[in-house]
Amino acid sequence: MKYFKYIILTLAGFVFHSCNTDDFLNPLPDSSIVVDAFFQTDADVLAGIIGIYDAIQGVNENTNTSLISSNRGIQFEYMLAELRSDNTRTATLEGSKADFHRYLVDANNVQTEDYYQSMYDIIFRANNVLNFIDIADANNQSRYMAEAKFLRAYAYFNLVRFYGDVPMVTSVVGPQDNDALFTRVPKDQIYQQIASDLQEAVNNLDNTYKSRASKAAAQGLLAKAYLTQGSPNYSGAEQLCQAIISSGEFALQDTFPDVFYNELNDEIIFAIQYEAGNTLESQSFSSEFTATYRQGREDGHNIVNENLVADFNAIGGNRTASSYWDTGTWLEVTKFLPEGSDITTTPPTYGSSPRDAGNDWIVLRYADVLLLYAEAILAGGTETTNSSAIDSYMAVRVRAGFDPVADRPSILTKNALLAERRVELAFENHRFFDLLRFGVADAVLSAHATEMGYGAYDSRKLLLPIPSREINLSGNLLKQNPGY
Repeated sequence: MKYFKYIILTLAGFVFHSCNTDDFLNPLPDSSIVVDAFFQTDADVLAGIIGIYDAIQGVNENTNTSLISSNRGIQFEYMLAELRSDNTRTATLEGSKADFHRYLVDANNVQTEDYYQSMYDIIFRANNVLNFIDIADANNQSRYMAEAKFLRAYAYFNLVRFYGDVPMVTSVVGPQDNDALFTRVPKDQIYQQIASDLQEAVNNLDNTYKSRASKAAAQGLLAKAYLTQGSPNYSGAEQLCQAIISSGEFALQDTFPDVFYNELNDEIIFAIQYEAGNTLESQSFSSEFTATYRQGREDGHNIVNENLVADFNAIGGNRTASSYWDTGTWLEVTKFLPEGSDITTTPPTYGSSPRDAGNDWIVLRYADVLLLYAEAILAGGTETTNSSAIDSYMAVRVRAGFDPVADRPSILTKNALLAERRVELAFENHRFFDLLRFGVADAVLSAHATEMGYGAYDSRKLLLPIPSREINLSGNLLKQNPGY
């Protein structure tokens, strides 16, 4: 992506400068000259699409330490998701990053503001590509359109789950179009747009790529959206997961560590790529997960909670050793250790560029789909005897070392499935959303907050605040979530 990154950042620089603002929610310059000049060929449209991935990838915090409008992409997502679940916390109580696990995030938090803006940067780049799709070669237009819409849906799916009702912009708008930019749209309408965009991606993409949009990625994301929306579409989700399983194009890795260190393997359906040692293409969250022998800029983040350790001890199997380790001081995540790490040495080694790490971020993998399939069959119930659901559940557990016969249940319960998702997908930013989908988020997180002494929790904290900066820019047209 390196070549395309320079193009997109150059274009973005013109956009923001011409608007005389540092607000990267603003999607267009006052004049469309720059955009018209950029999109002239099929290659330009493709470059624009690659630029959308660049927005997801984000800027390494080690490369640019600014806390203002830095566009971290998904590199802050673990704070909004994993830290706000019962899985992890930070090793320090200092700074705004430590507010997430204690449910103290306010509307001025710079990390959630950056994430909100980053998701809209993805959306506006996608809309911009779609606006000039007819410049692409006729044979590529439907594929490019589907890819841009997949990425737009991905961003909206993140936004609606974290913030609830959000502004929905599906076309290029100017800086003065406040109604479009700042009017919150009901969640049900957002989900309708997500489903429409993803269905187009399903219809027009194949499975050529794992680091770009694909048919299977669209199917998996749509299945998850169906299970998450206000009125779940269980049968639709089941059919989509079944289609991925029946395709024969994906398989569980033989060993759990290979999922994370044999990148773009057969289990990966969609991942965001990074390149080690390249300041423009690397990520820094891998180093921030370290604590005892700190490799990041700050004290360790994503420190493992004891209640998750208890679940690993009970049902983790051979996944446990590859998921976290006890340093004697902290319980630290090991799924995303920087390349070249060796924690068996004293002190451990963390590769040549831990702050410029190349570990890919996995958005969707086959084990997730297998468990989603069982969830769809469960259809909101408390248990099922359906053999297909149990087969799917057991496929993941057998890879973890459990016996396919002796450990096979006759009844799959909702609680067992939720626990299995917790240990299989720990630290991959799924737990918070799983609790929401299973309808137990308030009960689980309220009990967790009480256990940990986090007095600030209440059910309104299941939604993040709309950033104050965006409310101010809107002239108070954009309204805040309750409780903030």
